[in-house]
Amino acid sequence: MAAYKPDGYSSVSVYLLVDEPQPVIDFLTDALDAELLRRFDLPDGRLEHAEVRIDDTVVMIAEAGAGFPAFPVWLHVYVPDVDETFRRAIGAGGTAVQPPMQKGDGDRRCGVRGPAGNTWWVSTQVGEPN
Repeated sequence: MAAYKPDGYSSVSVYLLVDEPQPVIDFLTDALDAELLRRFDLPDGRLEHAEVRIDDTVVMIAEAGAGFPAFPVWLHVYVPDVDETFRRAIGAGGTAVQPPMQKGDGDRRCGVRGPAGNTWWVSTQVGEPN
């Protein structure tokens, strides 16, 4: 374990600022098997900071506020089965951006917009990259 970061954390983490964090946490848990690692709520009940692990990556989430507005981003995640993950993501409230398809780069990928407007590009490597 490196003394400068928590055990099992990579040096770079995604940090999402969203207007309503609980639906994002629920979506990630249901669609991508995210595991809640930490959660810190403010006295007024708003989320100050949360961390979920998706496979080998920690995603940090906070509730947007004055001076720190929410904004959508694109994220990419590899999963064992893109088709099953697409079905789960839609079932968890996501909106299809692109159904699963292979475009010639060795990955089968799809796109799903989550509850905060972030687009999750989800892939499974199925062949050799060109």
